[in-house]
Amino acid sequence: MDVTVKECLELQLLEVEMLLSMFPQKGEINLVEDALSGVQHYLRSAEGALPPQLKYSVAIDVGEAKVKVDLQVLLPHTYPHVAPQLFARSNALHRQQQLQLNTRLASHISSLDSGELRIYEAVQWVKDNSLPYLENGKISSESASKEVIVKETLHRMWIYSHHIYRQELRKKIFDCAKKLNLTGFCLTGKPGVICVEGLQENCEEFWRIIRYPNWKHISCKHVENIETEGSIDNLRLFRAFEDLQFQAHGDYGLRNDYHMDLGKFLEFLKQHQSGHIFQILLGVEGKLSDK
Repeated sequence: MDVTVKECLELQLLEVEMLLSMFPQKGEINLVEDALSGVQHYLRSAEGALPPQLKYSVAIDVGEAKVKVDLQVLLPHTYPHVAPQLFARSNALHRQQQLQLNTRLASHISSLDSGELRIYEAVQWVKDNSLPYLENGKISSESASKEVIVKETLHRMWIYSHHIYRQELRKKIFDCAKKLNLTGFCLTGKPGVICVEGLQENCEEFWRIIRYPNWKHISCKHVENIETEGSIDNLRLFRAFEDLQFQAHGDYGLRNDYHMDLGKFLEFLKQHQSGHIFQILLGVEGKLSDK
């Protein structure tokens, strides 16, 4: 067995010398020096443990654009009587193209006769057969870059209630808005108003949660959808979910039945580019009092 291994290693060194003469430019062949010197030392002494497997790579120019494909080579001690371990890789190839290329390369190499030196044949095969995979990789990359632009939609809901008083209800509203990453406001009093804005599924989930099980005097008066190719955060009218408590007109008994100051509410809406919502919510045209 030792004689057979020695003969195989001698053939491997002979093949490396041939490849170095065919690819003399710096960087075309990269050898793992320790492995090479280990094989040379073993052949001189023919004693001791087997050396590390010979390992190197060949840089191959493919096509007119000379795209680099690296053929990585790992040689079992009994190569060329057993198949070499080969792997072709390139930054221009996606994983799927690289897998397909290497599957075909392995199939081609296994079809060659055992005992033949096969690395130059593998180099030539990669040079002649990689171009279709590189072109497919370029098409896939261009298609992927075209699909990078994803449109998002900001959803904004304007909700009207006969009144909003209870602390536990207000807590539920604020906790839900925070959890669903919604901005807007909750106006406490009579009537009560809620605005939420964010992703559509989050707004609809908020609406589902706060309506049930028994909030009867509440309705969604208006919905806005704004599409963007960027982040929906750039379209938000509100930076957070605000707690609005405008000065009330009076105290109507033990329930603290406060009527909100509509003038201040209209002013707030106009400050947030939403003055038109006043009439939608309350059914009357809003007018600011003269100052």
